[in-house]
Amino acid sequence: MLQFNSEQIQNIRQRSTQPFINNLIDENTVVLHSETLVPPDSRATWNLYYFCPEHGVRLIWDRNKPTEHCCPVDHKVFTGEPYDGAWWRGLNGLNSKACNQLGLLWQITGDKKYLTKVTDILLQYAKYYPDYQEHGGIPYNGPGKANAQTLCEANCNLDFALGYDFIRDKLTAEQRHTIETRLLREGAEFLMQHRTPQLHNHEMKINATVGVIGLILNDHQYIDFALNTEYGIKYQLEHGVRGEGLWFEGSIHYHYYALQALMAFQKLARDTPYSMASHPKFRTMLAFPLKLIMNNGDFPKLNDCIAGQEKLNHSHLFEYAYSEFGDKIFASALQQIYQNVPRDNIDALLYGVETLPHSPELSCQSIHAPEVGITLLQDQNSNNMMLLKHSPYGGEHDHYDRLGLILIKNGQEILPDLGTTGYGAELHYGYYKNSATHNTLVVNQANQTPANPELISFIQKPDFSFIDTQVDWSKQPATVDSHTLVQWDQQAYQDVTFRRSILWLGSAAIEINQVHNPHHQQLDLTWHTRGILRTDSNFVEIDNPLTGPLERMSNCMQLDATNDINTFYYNTQQPSEYYQQIYTLGGDSILIGQAPDNPATSDLSYLLLRSQQTQLRNITLHNLDGQYQLEHIHWKETVLQFTVRSLDNTRSFEIDFTKNTITAA
Repeated sequence: MLQFNSEQIQNIRQRSTQPFINNLIDENTVVLHSETLVPPDSRATWNLYYFCPEHGVRLIWDRNKPTEHCCPVDHKVFTGEPYDGAWWRGLNGLNSKACNQLGLLWQITGDKKYLTKVTDILLQYAKYYPDYQEHGGIPYNGPGKANAQTLCEANCNLDFALGYDFIRDKLTAEQRHTIETRLLREGAEFLMQHRTPQLHNHEMKINATVGVIGLILNDHQYIDFALNTEYGIKYQLEHGVRGEGLWFEGSIHYHYYALQALMAFQKLARDTPYSMASHPKFRTMLAFPLKLIMNNGDFPKLNDCIAGQEKLNHSHLFEYAYSEFGDKIFASALQQIYQNVPRDNIDALLYGVETLPHSPELSCQSIHAPEVGITLLQDQNSNNMMLLKHSPYGGEHDHYDRLGLILIKNGQEILPDLGTTGYGAELHYGYYKNSATHNTLVVNQANQTPANPELISFIQKPDFSFIDTQVDWSKQPATVDSHTLVQWDQQAYQDVTFRRSILWLGSAAIEINQVHNPHHQQLDLTWHTRGILRTDSNFVEIDNPLTGPLERMSNCMQLDATNDINTFYYNTQQPSEYYQQIYTLGGDSILIGQAPDNPATSDLSYLLLRSQQTQLRNITLHNLDGQYQLEHIHWKETVLQFTVRSLDNTRSFEIDFTKNTITAA
């Protein structure tokens, strides 16, 4: 066995508890206590098809119902494709996981039923695998054999390889030859053939699986391919990790997913010449996202993040990280994770230290990361927070929401980023991934052209912070060394510039938006609020005038935009009031309505400030705490003056957008 030497496995056996063993058995009950079932042909497709098309939630997978797939919200049963093929993909995942985990149980307990089951699974896949036909058609992805995309192939083959390593010494020479040649090498060769020349978390996982198979089979050709070739692991780290340490795709989930792949390789390479522990970006990748934890305890759901993936639950990364590096921030992450769950997971047993030290608690901290393109500002006294996304374009898993805004009031998201749902569900491409469903500028209800925003200035004072950013769509679209599908409207955004500046007071956020619209396109400054907007008689009920993602918006009402300050009050779950004050020059109308939250079992309140004029200028005050009011607004050319009054304070500000200065009195 390569993963652990005799001394290490003996220590693992001694540390194993009966509750841990019972949990591992429970996790694999479906496979362990059923007849081994392996797809005889290429019928398995994609696990992300296994979502309810209406609610965007994962369907209930049932081992005994391969043709009936139930929604957990309304219990509607779906049949046929794409659900049947996704069911088989789920089975492949359970089988491969069982190979790894039941192989470990065999090493811990010596119970031959685990050895028998893993052997049976591996030999059955080895029987069929060479004859599985390539199939796919998944957006952005190469094909699969046992599954419908190359990434899924890598995930399953990684677990097959680790399970094989656990039981190899008990197999006959013929069994070893069959599994190695018809499954592991077939898998590695297929993955090498279909690794795409791009930066991507998929390629990291493909590299890791090929490298693990190379280490287990002692095949240096595989190891070299995984580590040292163009678009191998080292190349991905050097070119895919930006600035302060975030993976270029801009999603915390995919950041850690890419890192999980690297970790899978490193766990076997730890004491070999191929170890990646000394690579500086390894440690940086582990640590940086922990600086982005919001004051609700979650990561921001930036870009492609399916509900649940925003949670800090990465014990499989931080157990190894702390044992390898001894950095207290990793111990703090584990300490926070284990506030909610016991420390009885596999990685704690296999790679964790005996006893974790008491470490400082992770907490939300203000951070300005200009190269990554995220500015997070928080106020400890009020427990309020804002996050502005001014990151470079990140490719496939990015969302089209440059200068998107998140606001948290007293620990709860008021202006949220919705993330997304399963990619096979219509709501993913049809709703969540679009500009129109983010707190940003939308032109013609189309997706923003990829762009790299400019950070104009960032100013911090003892009593306020100010960030000034701009997107200029007169420039060529941003590109990235990663395959993308064109899902935007370059003509709609042609020559439009969007400058968003935010004055952060802790108890209020004041955003200043300036849009240059030379071709008189339809502009929509969009905010969606987790609350119910209270309306009055000035609003007029209308039919929904929108197309695209917000065509599904209901209860639409409209108000003429004026040069006055309009106040919009919301009923939220907060005890203190949340409202927006909106002042506009160059606006035409204000449109409101309701559209899905995530999950799509409830709605958000949308407010769109609409204009087709050449110049749109807007100030929006978000009152988070303290009863703030905008007063005395004077906007002349590039100089803006206004007063902010609260119950116990009145302050005047002047912003010169030519000199890029802000003064307060």
